[in-house]
Amino acid sequence: MNPISRRNTLKSLALGAGVSLISPFNVFSSTRPAKDNLGVALVGLGYYSTDLLAPALQKTQKCHLAGIVTGTPSKAAIWKEKHKIPDKNIYNYETFDTIADNPDIDVIYIVLPPSMHMEYVIRAAKAGKHVWCEKPMAMTVEECQAMIDACKKANVSLSIGYRCQHEPNTQAFQKIVKEKSLGNVLGLDCAAGYRENRTDHWKQKREMGGGVIYDMGVYSIQGARLGTGMEPIAVNSAKVWTERPEIYKDGLGEIVEAELEFPGGVIGTIKTSFGGNMNFLNIKCEKGMIEMEPFSAYAGNKGKSPLGEINFSFQQPMEQVWQMDNDAQTIMDGKPQAVPGEEGLRDIRIVQAILESAEKGKKVMI
Repeated sequence: MNPISRRNTLKSLALGAGVSLISPFNVFSSTRPAKDNLGVALVGLGYYSTDLLAPALQKTQKCHLAGIVTGTPSKAAIWKEKHKIPDKNIYNYETFDTIADNPDIDVIYIVLPPSMHMEYVIRAAKAGKHVWCEKPMAMTVEECQAMIDACKKANVSLSIGYRCQHEPNTQAFQKIVKEKSLGNVLGLDCAAGYRENRTDHWKQKREMGGGVIYDMGVYSIQGARLGTGMEPIAVNSAKVWTERPEIYKDGLGEIVEAELEFPGGVIGTIKTSFGGNMNFLNIKCEKGMIEMEPFSAYAGNKGKSPLGEINFSFQQPMEQVWQMDNDAQTIMDGKPQAVPGEEGLRDIRIVQAILESAEKGKKVMI
């Protein structure tokens, strides 16, 4: 089956099961001329852009790769040749703001270290372009809010790159929880991690947004929030540590565990690690357990419950295809984004509470 047919089949399955592939939050209004396909510029050409977003943009129906922003001339040359990008759509960080004058580019996708997200989201908004930003959204709640405010002021859409919220396995377990098909949620256990063997990446540098809680930790937080269908009211306890202090220095977290308290006394335990592979979400309900493993992989997400198997099969980078097509269609329709900036802010608020709880050794209200 070709990728488009596979995608349409999965959409039909998801919709047939009552799963929505786009859900509303915040709305913007657009006065731009109508388009049926949006040009996307990728900012930052590391692994995620190279191996996942660029291939996904070859399969999307509602958007396409139109431009790039990079500080490395050799990368620009490679991308220009491989993706047939015209010179006028190739920018560096000094010429970035002139993207405002380029009608080929409708969306700027920020794929930079977290410490750079706020600056480039705000600059993209000021350039009058819609913005997609990778997770984690930013370093602090205040930065997240500044990004949201800048996009609202510029009347552009802002969406955070939570790919899993666009894929049918995630939507299937959310549907069970939302409709209480297994009764109320009683508790939850979630973990996300992998063995990170790099030693001089931004993930090992505090000032750039390093530490596991900002990276894989956000998946565990998302798992807990989506798996309960609620927002936590407190971090009851948290622990941050490293087993490789020569890499994760001065208290930077390689491993994090936390206990989140949700309304009604529901407890969610989460763990995240750069020290080992883990990816599961277990949701204890009144009438049985929803077990997802893996729950947030690039492909192969699957699970089961007393209601049956959850297993919509697809190959990477289909999550990114769905994400960008859904977000592009939403922009063209002038409708709310499924995963707006407020969603990214919620996770960073929890990240900050976890770090505070670990530092002070006490419960922190959210």
